[in-house]
Parts: sequence; structure tokens; C-alpha cells
Amino acid sequence: MLSSFAGGTLFGERHGEAPLQVLALHGWARTHQDFEGVFADDNGRTLRAIALDLPGFGATPGLERAMSSRDFAEMIAPILDEASQPVVLVGHSHGGRVAVELASLRPEQVAGIVLVAAPVLRLSSSTKPSWRYRLARKAHAWHLLSDERFEARRARSGSRDYNAAHGVLRDTLVTIINESFEDELRALRCPVALVWGERDGDVPLSIAERARDLIRSASPVAPAVSLVVLEGVGHLVPTSAPSALRTVIDGMVR
Repeated sequence: MLSSFAGGTLFGERHGEAPLQVLALHGWARTHQDFEGVFADDNGRTLRAIALDLPGFGATPGLERAMSSRDFAEMIAPILDEASQPVVLVGHSHGGRVAVELASLRPEQVAGIVLVAAPVLRLSSSTKPSWRYRLARKAHAWHLLSDERFEARRARSGSRDYNAAHGVLRDTLVTIINESFEDELRALRCPVALVWGERDGDVPLSIAERARDLIRSASPVAPAVSLVVLEGVGHLVPTSAPSALRTVIDGMVR
């Protein structure tokens, strides 16, 4: 059942009763429903959790302007105020970006972070756009190619998420895919668990390994950090391996 939060500006599903223990944040173009299997009560223990619809997705109203992950974190931060103790953040994919920013924004209210297939670091790649796309871009800049034809050419080169997004949502996507959180990861002081699918083709395991090493590099005050790799699992860990993810979350909640 949907509930409203932060004065009716955010929506999601509450599991268990208050006070809050876990705040779960879904991936790009997903909703709170991805976590239904994770917080199911059939394992004999009910976590007090909120699975949120991030702004622009699900039942939460759309965006009025292009936003960064920091902007998302600032919008949802008031939810933490209903907790009597620091909470565990669970962030899948884009939700992981927001979780890292939220921990940076409200460190005293975060007990731990579970990053699930989260693109918190940019891929190191020297691949350039095709010569056809580069030529089209120049032609558009020189007003030799109309906006409509250039947009059609760009759509053929864009990702599935890019092509599905429009307006401020597309501008937001362009903003967040260029983000990288090296400094924020080094600054974390709460325990961190990285959960990745072995077959993740969207956010490769190398991102998790680099993130783990960055967090550890904050010695001598580095927090505990672990990496759990799920065999045979792809990018959508919350829906394809909910029990494995729940086990990691249970280990984080004291």
C-alpha cells in the first residue's frame, strides 16, 4: 500500500511499523516495487523499512528541473528525520548514487550503506562516438542539420534509458551519468556492503572493486567494507536475488 512522506511530496511503501530502520532507493526508471520481495515478511523477521519512489518515478511527482544525485538526496533527506536512530540505506543502481550523496549530506543519520549494482564511479573508457555521429554533431552545430534530424540521429546512438527519457528527465540523466563519487566514497565512515551480480552488463563488477578499494584507502579511519558477488545474477539484483540481498541487509541492521 502506498504511503506519503515528507509532507506529501514523496510516495512509497512502508514495511513494518515506525521507527525507520532501512530506506531503500530504486534504480533509474524503476519504482519501489523492486523491493517487495526483499522486504517480504515470510522469513519471520519484519524490517521497519521504507521503499521509496524517487522523484520523477512511480507515484512521486515529476521533476521541475534537471537534477543531480545531490539534488535527489536533498529532496528525500527529510524522511530520515522520522527515525529515532541512524538508518541503513539500500541503493540499487541510480539509487546507490543518491544513497552515497545522502550519507555525505546526513552522515550522523546513516548507520550503513548497501550499494547494489550502483554506478558510483565512471567507467574508464577511451571509446569515441562513431565518425558518423561526430559528423552529424558538427553539421548540427553549423546549422546544416535540423534539430529534428539531429535528435533522431542521437536517439539511434543513445542508450535505452536515454531514448525513453524526455525533457527534464533526459537532462537529469545526462547530468547523473557524468557523475563520479571518488571523494564521497573516501569520506564514508559507516559500514558499506557492495552487492553485485556476476553477470551485470550495465554496471560491471570492476566498478564495485574500484569502489571497495577507494573506501579502504581512507585508512586509518576507513569503515568496514565488503563485496558480495552473486553468481548467475545480472543488474536487477533486488528482483532476481531478493533473498540474497535481504541477507546482506539483515547483517547490516543491528
